[in-house]
Amino acid sequence: MSKPTPKTYKALLYELDERGVATVTMNRPEHLNSVNMDMRRDFVEVMDELMFNNDIRVVIFTGAGAGFSGGGDMGHFEHDWITPQFRANSRLLTRFFDDVEALEKPVITAINGNCTGAGFELALAADIRIASETAKIGFRENFISLIPGVGGTTRLVREIGPARAKEMIWTGNMYTAQEVYEMGFLNRVVPHEKLMETAHEYADLLLKRAPQSLGLAKKLINNIPNMDQSAAIAVEGLAQSILLKTEDHKEGVQAFREKRRPTFKGK
Repeated sequence: MSKPTPKTYKALLYELDERGVATVTMNRPEHLNSVNMDMRRDFVEVMDELMFNNDIRVVIFTGAGAGFSGGGDMGHFEHDWITPQFRANSRLLTRFFDDVEALEKPVITAINGNCTGAGFELALAADIRIASETAKIGFRENFISLIPGVGGTTRLVREIGPARAKEMIWTGNMYTAQEVYEMGFLNRVVPHEKLMETAHEYADLLLKRAPQSLGLAKKLINNIPNMDQSAAIAVEGLAQSILLKTEDHKEGVQAFREKRRPTFKGK
């Protein structure tokens, strides 16, 4: 692996370690990491790094300070938008969350505090969600007569079902991490001081798996709701036929025969 190249952003912190784990930290702690225009632009830029840097194997998103993200910066909603311009601007976040979901690398969110609005939408687009036991999660757009946008409403229904989604969006309540875990949204709830350690332990586990296998499994699982059973099984077969020809598949079989752990290279 080549030596990690430092990246600098206006509203994000970025680090790539020698294992291949990229950590992206939303870095506006004085504003509860609310998403302003700088962060929107940074999201687009950092996605190019996450998508095309082959040294990156796993991605972790978290927030600086006391919160994960308080959602969109209120000044964004006070602007006198022309509605087509607002929709075009929103596309920056829509595209970013779509790309997070489509990224053929595992994406972990380490939810370190309050998570609402765009922060919740980022967690919805991710694969593995680990939350501090002190975190609270919910959508509060109803209090400013809006609804979760940029995929938030759509992904929430997919993750927790329509009845729960209606309750969460209509009431605007903030739920404890344990309550959201019981809805099936979170993978783990851990003591606050163990949050990043747990996220990195999960990353270490995924680093031992074959990258292309993880990527194609993610792509298939994310799209199964859009396919009938016959189509999904056909795509499974196509994915298997691709993986069958990889060097990592041969390494896995050989390691099994030699009774050792495989060393996967993503080839």
